[in-house]
Formats: sequence, C-alpha cells, structure tokens
Amino acid sequence: MHFATFEGRKIAYRKDGTGPALLLVHGTGGDGGSNWEEVTQELAKDYTVVRPDYAGSGATEDDGRVLTVDYLAAQIMAVATHAGLTQFALAGFSLGAAVAVHVAAQWPERISNLILLAGFASADPRLKIEMELWRTLIATNPRAMAQVILLTGFSPDTLSSWGSDGVAQALQDLDTTMDWKGMARQVELDLVLDVSAALGKISAPALVIGATYDHMVPPAHSRALAAAIDGATYAELPTGHLAPMERPDLTAAQIRGFLQRS
Repeated sequence: MHFATFEGRKIAYRKDGTGPALLLVHGTGGDGGSNWEEVTQELAKDYTVVRPDYAGSGATEDDGRVLTVDYLAAQIMAVATHAGLTQFALAGFSLGAAVAVHVAAQWPERISNLILLAGFASADPRLKIEMELWRTLIATNPRAMAQVILLTGFSPDTLSSWGSDGVAQALQDLDTTMDWKGMARQVELDLVLDVSAALGKISAPALVIGATYDHMVPPAHSRALAAAIDGATYAELPTGHLAPMERPDLTAAQIRGFLQRS
C-alpha cells in the first residue's frame, strides 16, 4: 500500500505492474482492492495500474466532510501525481465514473484515454429511490443492505450459480467487511452529484461500458453518457452492475482492447 497526501490527509493507493499508466477509480462502498483486484491481475501484465481509495473507503484518512465530486477528483489527482503519472488512462466504475468524468474535464492534458463503466451523470428519480433505500438500510439493517447488493449487483444466473452456501458466505463477507459508515457518506454524494456539464468538455478518446443486467444503474445511463461525449464508443457486458467482480476477464478485455486500439 502507498500513501499520497492531500490537505493533510493520507490517501491510500495500490500500484502494480509495468508499462503505460492506467488509473482505476472504484465505486460506492468499494475500494481499489474489492472493486478492481481481479481486473488488475490481468491488466498489470501490460500496464502500470494505480488504484486509489477515495474518502470513505479503504485505508484513506477521512475527515468527515460532506463529499463532493470535486473533492474526490482532487484526491485522485493527488494520487496520480504522487505515483508519478504524468499522463495516464483513466477508468471509473459507478460513482467512480462520475469522478473520472470530472477529472477528464478538469485536467484534459493528463488524461490519454477515458473508460466509464456502469456510470451515471446524475441520479434520475429511480436511482434516487434506490439510493434513499440504501441510506435507510445502511442505517437500520446492514444485513438487508448486503442482500440488496447481491440481488441488484450481480446478474441472476451468476448469483444463483453460487449455490446456497456461496450466497451465504458472500452475505457474511459483505456484512462484516463493508465500511457502512463510509458507504453511507458516498451514497449522499450519489444522490446529489451532477457531472452532465463536464461531459461536453471531454477531449480524450472515450469508451463507455454498460452492463446488460444492471439493476443498480441500468445501462440506459451508460448509453446517455456515451451519447453526450463527442466520439465516444459504447460497449455492453452481459453482467450485473458489479461487472469488475462478476466478469473481471471481460472487463479487462474491454479496457485492454480499447487502449490498444487507441
């Protein structure tokens, strides 16, 4: 584990592999390890992969302030600079996609390529209902929240394939290892963020990836992101929302293929 410093706080990150630089930004309730570990094992064969933990996640020090996309983006850039990344490809997942959009719009000279996975520009009415439910369950019944994550995060066939024991173990792991307090703070950001205005400012080649069976952030959000970014390519994975965890092989293949073409 490595640590950058931003506004007097330590920002944790992982750095693996060699080659062109690729920075991966995690989603709500995740961190650079839980969201990206298996994808990194594949991509680190060809790239220097950096995985920050932004505020509310992992080993990053959190001062309890209200989270904003601008603040998380600044933490990401502090990590990029500390890790020695002058220019780099940037991939963001879910909430991390919104953060990546902001970074690409604010620091275009630093971003060589942009990948957005299962992301959204702002919460529509359905997504707001979902985030409000998450907020309630995190506060009152984390075990039920863990059930919701599995039910809506993975495709039905994948979840069923784990069997009763596998599902029970996954629930236990989520319930005991999740930083529920940090996730709740990130959910508050999900409810209010809006990076729509930044989409038109993106100049890097962009790939937007939706997930066909995504019941957390339906793929219509990804299609809208692709339509709003000039020249963006759209692709779709046959997974639920948690594509980097459900099919890390397909996720890595999409990212590698795009970077090689670019």
